[in-house]
Amino acid sequence: MTKKNNIHEASFRDPSGYMFYDGDSLRRSIQPIYFPQYKKLTESGFFKTLIKNNLLISHAETSVSDTEIIITPEKIPFITNPYEWSFEQYKQAALLTLKIQKFALSKGFILKDASSYNVTFHKGNPIFIDTLSFDFYEENTPWRAYKQFITHFLGPLVLAKFHGNDIFNMMQTHIDGIPVKLISSMLPSKTRLSSVLYPNIHLLAKMESKHNDDYKGETKIAKLSKKAHENILESLYNYISKLELKEATEWGDYYSKTNYDTDAFSKKKDLIRDWVLPLNADSLIDIGGNDGTFARTVLDSIPNILVTDIDRNAVDYNYKQVIKNKEKNMLPFVCDVLQPAPGIGFDNTERNSLIDRLKDFDPDVTLALALIHHITLSGNVPFEKSASFFASFSNYLLIEFPKREDSWVESLLVRKREFINHFDFYNEENFEKGFSAYFTLEKKTIVEGTQRIMYLYKKK
Repeated sequence: MTKKNNIHEASFRDPSGYMFYDGDSLRRSIQPIYFPQYKKLTESGFFKTLIKNNLLISHAETSVSDTEIIITPEKIPFITNPYEWSFEQYKQAALLTLKIQKFALSKGFILKDASSYNVTFHKGNPIFIDTLSFDFYEENTPWRAYKQFITHFLGPLVLAKFHGNDIFNMMQTHIDGIPVKLISSMLPSKTRLSSVLYPNIHLLAKMESKHNDDYKGETKIAKLSKKAHENILESLYNYISKLELKEATEWGDYYSKTNYDTDAFSKKKDLIRDWVLPLNADSLIDIGGNDGTFARTVLDSIPNILVTDIDRNAVDYNYKQVIKNKEKNMLPFVCDVLQPAPGIGFDNTERNSLIDRLKDFDPDVTLALALIHHITLSGNVPFEKSASFFASFSNYLLIEFPKREDSWVESLLVRKREFINHFDFYNEENFEKGFSAYFTLEKKTIVEGTQRIMYLYKKK
């Protein structure tokens, strides 16, 4: 097995083991340095309990030798990163991490790594995916991953509370967590009166500054009893569980603002279902899908559905519906089509770009409804470039084209002011010409009662 040439790009940091590709399977190699922990975690039933409670991704032992143990984790169709989560998703990922640490401590273990990148979403819930993040607990020692939890979870969540949830975009440029001093400086002065935020952020930042950034969060406290450790975890858990956005908005009235009536809205849903179901798709992505309304028309028929939107409140509303209705085959996440998430980390390869992840996901069907006019008129993107974007990961593309007579298109064109004539190219003929470079037209119809045309394309 030629593992060395197939090592996952994010695996170089951990001496305990690494992920590698074996054909279509992603496996984990465990090195001898981690054998004692792995065997104890396995034999004690620790892994089994976490997996049974849907807290840790399941795995099966593939091979065992004196020099290496190989396990094969359950496949996750699509990995989302912290900067792609809504507020509620981020909050639940934080609570999951604390739950795991609390359980680990009760069983004589600790989480040695509290990175938000160790969590993703699978089957409707957050799931911990780093099997080797556990170590033995040593009596009277603090949680070594404490500061990492603050910079990856508590800090970003509190910043989002006061500054809006777009603050999570900072995790794209701070893969190792938002610096404590930066978090502290961005918080209102009144937070210094908080019994949770003062010691866990402001005091931590002060100590870090005092020790010239050499303070690691665990070295300045000589001893910490297990009970004190548990109290800190309980305090953090209670505080985070009650966190809400300062400017939280109820999402749910977006489609009441559409420029077509209820009958047309219903016909559009029927059309989507009628065109998608015969394709017998196993996977679908709805880009710019708002709260997932249209993707839900085929939810009962497609095993894996992704729904993206630029509006984190829409994604949040969608995620809450996923939880409420136990929709295990739908995954909402945040995406700006005009600025898809890039590859980040060392050499820009530790975390794959959105495009690369979508290529791996390889959706059978892509929905792009009420989107192309925003890409074209707000983003100034030519049709052929949009077509190239969709063709990079789509097999079938069901795309909606609002004509120039559509009220939303008229509104966008008016905003172009003196450059409005530059967008004379925005019409049905040029749209079809641009997309014909990458796709073959399968179906075309006007959505009754609207100024919109629906197209079903197949990639050439």
